[in-house]
Amino acid sequence: MAAGLQRSSELDDKDDWTVDDLASLSEDLRYELIDGRLIVLHWTVFHQNLCQVLAGMLWPGCPPSHMPVPQVSIEVDPRNEPRPDVVVMRKAYAFRASVPVDGALLVVDVVSASSHFRDLYAKWKLYAAHDVGTYLVVDPTFEGGVMLTECRLGENGHYDEVISTNKTFTTDFPYPITIDVPALTALRDDFRRAEGDP
Repeated sequence: MAAGLQRSSELDDKDDWTVDDLASLSEDLRYELIDGRLIVLHWTVFHQNLCQVLAGMLWPGCPPSHMPVPQVSIEVDPRNEPRPDVVVMRKAYAFRASVPVDGALLVVDVVSASSHFRDLYAKWKLYAAHDVGTYLVVDPTFEGGVMLTECRLGENGHYDEVISTNKTFTTDFPYPITIDVPALTALRDDFRRAEGDP
């Protein structure tokens, strides 16, 4: 542990973090900052693999000025630096460690065992307040299959739930997208079967 770096539980208990405080953290620590709360991220290999697959599905049709990238931080304000599982960001920011929120065309969060509803709800409000047009939530915990929910920014400045499905998802907003949700379910089930192998 680097000098001065606190234990994970101590980090999680503090709720007055700012972006400037993040410089004191170890570079290999994975985190996001939501409303002044530092959330230490503990991704499984499956979670990371699912994010890579999702990023690949978001490439076709992506505007030439943008690209989908897994797990990059988004600069919002001094008390918020979320790290969505995938962000479709401006290529102009490709050589930066984090992306200004105005560069996010679409964000995706994948629900995991370490996700908390309050965190997703806080990010839902945060992205909407900064005009991120589309927010996709992918939940692989449903036994009936991975569930994808599309939320789109409405005229009232809040997200409206457009669809929640475990079938193939298609949309033309913010660009033509097809996400093979049954393939994500097959991927999850394959990992589950492998987990039971001796």
